[in-house]
Amino acid sequence: MPNTLTQFTAPALDQVRILVVGDVMLDRYWFGEVARISPEAPVPIVRVERREARLGGAANVARNAAALGAHAGLLGVVGNDEAGDEVERLLAGGGIHSYLKRDEAISTIIKLRVIGRQQQMLRIDFEEAPTDTVLRDKLMQFKALLPDYDVIVLSDYAKGSLVNVADMIASARAAGKIVMVDPKGDDFGRYAGATMLTPNKSELRRVVGGWGNEEQLTAKAQQMRRELQLDALLLTRSEEGMTLYTEHEIFHMPADAREVFDVSGAGDTVIATMAAMLGAGRDWHEAVQTANRAGGIVVGKLGTATVTREELFG
Repeated sequence: MPNTLTQFTAPALDQVRILVVGDVMLDRYWFGEVARISPEAPVPIVRVERREARLGGAANVARNAAALGAHAGLLGVVGNDEAGDEVERLLAGGGIHSYLKRDEAISTIIKLRVIGRQQQMLRIDFEEAPTDTVLRDKLMQFKALLPDYDVIVLSDYAKGSLVNVADMIASARAAGKIVMVDPKGDDFGRYAGATMLTPNKSELRRVVGGWGNEEQLTAKAQQMRRELQLDALLLTRSEEGMTLYTEHEIFHMPADAREVFDVSGAGDTVIATMAAMLGAGRDWHEAVQTANRAGGIVVGKLGTATVTREELFG
């Protein structure tokens, strides 16, 4: 099948309701010039000239869904701090419905990137896991929100917000929802019963071990899909494109050829696009082709970025 969307009519994404749940982060960027090396250590000096903040982690998935025109809600945990306030402002500015829980005991997760000469020079992470009390409240709210949404996206960055993910998947599937998971860690068993998982190559290799050829990869991917009772497994393969494994077929899409500037958040764009397309009633093939194109567009942008409906469908 050709790598084009011209044969598709644009879906009614504004009718799709997507609830994103997971690790919420604030991505901060400090941009500056690099003109000399520090006399104190052999490191470049970046003179900061501009600062920018963007939604990161699960919040970036919601941002991507909203940019496509879908009705997006975000359930997660932030600290009761200045960074948490900024996340709330960015959500409101992006038209995303916020169900954020404030945890007095932690600080909001922040990823600070220092950019010099259009290159990332340094990243500094600030992170703490949410407390049990807040997580219990979050699980109760998740179950209460299920009737209001068509597709559930669980965005796991292994920061502690999805310790109840198995319960969430069971509740959502029992309610007849599409459940998509961006997984992390070395045990995918907790994601059993989801509609779809979207690991990248390194994430899959960590769970199933290595493979020497395409046949071995297919055997391992399909075995895991069956063991976890998934409808589909979408393997994102960077420059190799992406491959969809279902019970009846294997569908591969080569990478959408364009310049790669920054891969940060590309997985968020892919899963948000898949969620929007499936929520609009489109089939696996069309959803994968659209997500592949979206991923190809977003890697040409700096940092955690989004793709608009107009960029995808004209």
